[in-house]
Amino acid sequence: MNIVILGSGNVATHLGRAFKMAGQSIVQVWSRNIDHAKELADTIGSEAVSDIDDLYTSADLYIIAVSDDAIRSVARQLKVGDKLIVHTSGSTPLEALDGVSEHTGVFYPLQTFSSNKAVDFRQIPIAIEANTPEDLAVIRSIADRLSERVKELNSSQRKALHVAAVLACNFTNHLYALSQELLEANNLDFDLIRPLIAETADKINLNEPKAVQTGPAIRNDRGIIKSHLEMLKDQPDVYEIYEKLSQSIVNLHKRSQG
Repeated sequence: MNIVILGSGNVATHLGRAFKMAGQSIVQVWSRNIDHAKELADTIGSEAVSDIDDLYTSADLYIIAVSDDAIRSVARQLKVGDKLIVHTSGSTPLEALDGVSEHTGVFYPLQTFSSNKAVDFRQIPIAIEANTPEDLAVIRSIADRLSERVKELNSSQRKALHVAAVLACNFTNHLYALSQELLEANNLDFDLIRPLIAETADKINLNEPKAVQTGPAIRNDRGIIKSHLEMLKDQPDVYEIYEKLSQSIVNLHKRSQG
């Protein structure tokens, strides 16, 4: 299958590498920044272009892997007829590609991607969707070459998955960053809590998160919570996050207990 990738960021880069490893041909990489396009194209044996009008019109699949805000704009600049066109967004509906082609879909790999860290695509869930059963079958056959965890989801389900991913990944990482700031402000090293973070993540591989919740909030230890908030009184943002998350833990525990 001949594939064109539109975009050169982390998602585009990891997809390009994964497709190359799976034996697919990436014939072109497009980016508004030609240097970025060349950087990715050189690693996967492809041609780099920065003018969207220079795209091949005979490829089998066009993957729009750009920021969510740019998907509609980029899609409407494509002049490739009724070729199969997909985007890679978690929260952008399939309808964003309406009118661009008769054959459209979504190819959403659920993972946090960094340019300098390799990932095992076989273990990455890929959520797929298409406007016709025939196109869905094609997209599934492509996804199956990359991952063992391909799932057909509609746009609403995929958006819920994306929101859950933001809560579990992006927000959690932000809490790590806030923890690091607090530690460093008290002359402590972030390495002190790395084993705790690793153990917390490991526990949910075998258990539901609600079942392994620990800490003062789940124990409803108001004295400890009050003393922690007192320590954070000069950091209003962190104070509010600590207070609201503590109450959220209490509320979820109550709901779980019926």
